[in-house]
Amino acid sequence: MYTNTLVHALLLLSTVYCQNAPSSLKRGLVYVPNEKHRSDDSIWVSDTSDLTWYYNYEPTPSPAFSNATKLQFVPMLWGASPTTFLDDVTKQIEGGANISYVLSFNEPDGDMSTGGSNIPADTAAEIWQREIEPLTKMGVKLGAPAVTGAPTGHTWLQNFFTACDGNCSVDFIPVHWYGNFEGLASHVGQVRGTYPNKTIWVTEYANNNVPLEDSQIFYNQSSQYFDRIDYITHYSYFGSFRSSVSNVGPNAAMLTEKGELTDLGSWYLGGSATGNTPHGSAGRSIVFAGSSVIVMLATLWSLI
Repeated sequence: MYTNTLVHALLLLSTVYCQNAPSSLKRGLVYVPNEKHRSDDSIWVSDTSDLTWYYNYEPTPSPAFSNATKLQFVPMLWGASPTTFLDDVTKQIEGGANISYVLSFNEPDGDMSTGGSNIPADTAAEIWQREIEPLTKMGVKLGAPAVTGAPTGHTWLQNFFTACDGNCSVDFIPVHWYGNFEGLASHVGQVRGTYPNKTIWVTEYANNNVPLEDSQIFYNQSSQYFDRIDYITHYSYFGSFRSSVSNVGPNAAMLTEKGELTDLGSWYLGGSATGNTPHGSAGRSIVFAGSSVIVMLATLWSLI
């Protein structure tokens, strides 16, 4: 009992000490602008934001961030299409864009209903060699398919490398995790143990559907962990949306239902606590879902 109480007290202190959050060059943004709340776009590229990179599940950058010189765009081949990914990225590079990295295949072991791209490993390997592998000749670093944190993800990725037969030049392993910090750290450890010569990007993570205090403690623990571990070079929290449209729980969101930065959101940008409390939207049937659902619903949200 005493030990559990002490541990809980120490975790609470981690939240208190994050009132003035440290900046981090590793920190990026996963974000799809939506027409309904255009004012939200500017929050992530404000003068006080210390974010350094972003991705939007697409091969081309978001027009809303066309003048955001602080944010380096990272293209992504989300699924089996578009088949013009190589051409799209090549044109950006030839046009002077700073494309240093690309991401690939979002949760290919997952079903499309939950945001997965649902691609067989051998099909993904074939597409990779055609659309992604040639980018190595341009000096671009290549991210492995971003599988789910479930056991199926581990198996899928092993099957992918087997199908590649040495012809996929992966430079880093993206990680997705939804759950508590202990699970996150364990999962990262498993990935590192399996691929000890690769760096890791954590491109989606949150402690979903938990009380606000737990969400804040998770954020502080995980960000401190990521910043401390040298083989984790990039990370992007999954919460750059309003609490009223979050399907990972309102307390995981970085914006309130009014579009104000929550404590967690402000900390993520390197700022101090705001005191703004997120609230959900009971009865809303269309919610922010992530991955493929983000892309498919972005237009629909503008009409709601």
